[in-house]
Amino acid sequence: MSWEDVLSSIGHASEETEFFTPLPTGYKPGKTKYVIVFGTVMSGLGKGIFSSSLARVMQEKGFSVAPIKLEGYLNRDSGTLNPYRHGEVFVLDDGMECDMDLGTYERMLNMSLSRRNFITSGQILSSVLEKERKGGYLGRDVQMIPHVTGEVKLRLRELAVTSEADVVFVEMGGTVGDFENAYIIEAVREMSYEEGPRNFCFVALTYVVEPPSLGEQKSKPAQLNLKLLNAAGIHPHIIACRASQPVTKKVREKIALFANVPMERVFSMHDCDSVYVIPEMLRGAGIDVAVVELLGLGDQIDREAEENARAEWNDYINRFRNARHPITIGIIGKYTSLRDSYASIIQAIEHAGTHLGAKVRLEWIDSSEMTDANAADHLTDVHGVIVPGGFGFRGVDGKIACVKYVRQHGVPFLGICYGMQIAVIEFARNACGLNHASSAEIDRDCPEPVVDLLPEQKGIEGLGGNMRLGGYDVMLSPGSLVSRLSGDADRIRLRFRHRYEVNPCFVDRLEQAGLVFSGSTPDGRIMQVLELPESRHPFFVATQAHPELTSRPLNPQPFFVGLVRAALIASGVSPESVSAAKDDNPSRAGSLGQPTVSS
Repeated sequence: MSWEDVLSSIGHASEETEFFTPLPTGYKPGKTKYVIVFGTVMSGLGKGIFSSSLARVMQEKGFSVAPIKLEGYLNRDSGTLNPYRHGEVFVLDDGMECDMDLGTYERMLNMSLSRRNFITSGQILSSVLEKERKGGYLGRDVQMIPHVTGEVKLRLRELAVTSEADVVFVEMGGTVGDFENAYIIEAVREMSYEEGPRNFCFVALTYVVEPPSLGEQKSKPAQLNLKLLNAAGIHPHIIACRASQPVTKKVREKIALFANVPMERVFSMHDCDSVYVIPEMLRGAGIDVAVVELLGLGDQIDREAEENARAEWNDYINRFRNARHPITIGIIGKYTSLRDSYASIIQAIEHAGTHLGAKVRLEWIDSSEMTDANAADHLTDVHGVIVPGGFGFRGVDGKIACVKYVRQHGVPFLGICYGMQIAVIEFARNACGLNHASSAEIDRDCPEPVVDLLPEQKGIEGLGGNMRLGGYDVMLSPGSLVSRLSGDADRIRLRFRHRYEVNPCFVDRLEQAGLVFSGSTPDGRIMQVLELPESRHPFFVATQAHPELTSRPLNPQPFFVGLVRAALIASGVSPESVSAAKDDNPSRAGSLGQPTVSS
């Protein structure tokens, strides 16, 4: 019996067979190819950047791709993870709270992903136990192999069916030696055996150390960890070597020898000035050619599409490297010591800066150190300010002091999520005379809660139960600044992750004092975007959403474009020079909701 017959006929383990290969409806073995990316030595090497870059290269060749991240931890999602442990929480349009690497995939591939693109051990084990309770395993004792591994294989194949992708890119979270990853590695090993040759490509991302005391690169940690991968039954076809400097030929030869991988498939993935140059690095090393050959896709490449896409991407890189106007943007938050907490904001600033020819320097300012008395010391030299999202009360007084300074001194300002709530509190206190204005999150007994839970949210129990998550339509006021930034749109789509809202009871009072709520829910009940008239401030915009989550290299998010443009003018660049930036068209920068959708 052929493997295709086996895969087509066996859906459960019984007394007659030990094979367990549940297949989703419509799945055809061999139709979809798989690229599996593993990490070795240490986490945080950039598996997501590598995997998304390789997927980008394949996408440019005319292939449809679908990424998926497999995480070994038992959480159902990333929503409760501390940024210090796992970086920012990236929110998908369908509300899934996931790993920050999903943001890298969305930006690199210009896709809006879904919960099918993110799997944790918590999801896998919950699904297996639920099926067991419903009698889904026909009385068998449920085991890690074949049932739990079978669930992993099912999820990968379901993505292949729903996305109709030519190539599915699978990124393993953590490293090969992590105990919780063992069953996931076993699952993809089984799956590569079942799918047959030329349907799987294994890539190992490793780390080449360079101790300062030695002054030379050492490959021993990489060698030992690659042996762990071999011991698990995975023999990589390609090895990417991470290092601060280009990995020497001698080191690559040693790794190739001990890992039994051809020298031409061991390449250096060293530090560079932007993650968006990695696709071209892969091409230069011939990795794209190797993947096409390993998967037998050579006769399906669309050469014309590849050249056009490559030219457009390289144009972005050239504009990034040739940006000529230096500006400084201050980011005021409480996680400023960990840049991964604001990864999407950093990328959105880069996209907008590149679009306008600005060379942006970020000034990280700890809000817990800022007061009314020293705000000027912190902010005098910045040309624009972002107050990003967050939870809790630590550092809130510093954020309020910051917003007060930038509002009164005309410093371009963008408030994001919690940043909008802070802007409302500051305006209520200092422009409306509501001296006790605050948020119910900060002070539950606040007599003037200008930010509060909506009435229908207050009875919801459980952490995250009253969170507003995912993509929602936002209605924009005609003629408003944010509408013009978005190409005179009357409706845009933004992503949210928050509990508290502007209290409707105070909206009239705030508007009478001059605050403009220029974006709201379609029913007009919830205020989602605010601004100050340009006659009162050059750029003062805040949103309850997270606009950074929908920014793309070739399609920068409009609010960030507006902030960078205002910061350029504040730095002394003439408005005419800013307007002369290449492709400076607000409607292009505002075309949200247009990326390719993947299941």
